[in-house]
Amino acid sequence: MSARRAIVMALTVLGLGVAAPTPALATLSLTEIGSPTFSANLNSGDTTPTYTVALTAADTSTGTSAGWKLTITSTQLTAGTHTLSTTASKVTAVTSSCSTICTVNPTNSVTYPVTVPAGAGPPTAVKFFNAAANTGQGTFAVTPTIKVTVPQDSFAGSYTSTLTLAIVSGP
Repeated sequence: MSARRAIVMALTVLGLGVAAPTPALATLSLTEIGSPTFSANLNSGDTTPTYTVALTAADTSTGTSAGWKLTITSTQLTAGTHTLSTTASKVTAVTSSCSTICTVNPTNSVTYPVTVPAGAGPPTAVKFFNAAANTGQGTFAVTPTIKVTVPQDSFAGSYTSTLTLAIVSGP
């Protein structure tokens, strides 16, 4: 009889909000809905489970817009003294749809996958979605899908990480 090995991962999302000054008449906001989690069964070999982060991104500017971008960084996935690789997480896709009164849908130019930076303290954030200038006006549901590479020889336990996401003026 073999023992079952599993990893349960809980992610805390912190640091949501506007990360840079915005042009006059523009208001940018970012809200996270729910808490992402996932699990991996180490009995099956290396695994790549995914999770999603439900976000609401709003640009309530009037007239022209400088556009905006969403950025992400994280602390390393850790269970006590055990960690996963600093390059374990990757944004593989992002969906967006109008939530409320959308003037112009976002035009995204980001190519996937995007590696989510991770470290003991969060490293510099990277762009994972954007709205080109004069697009992305309104309130949008934005949902990134994040894949995590979990090697079979990982320590079985509960890992945690903190994601920091921001909305920044300019594409």
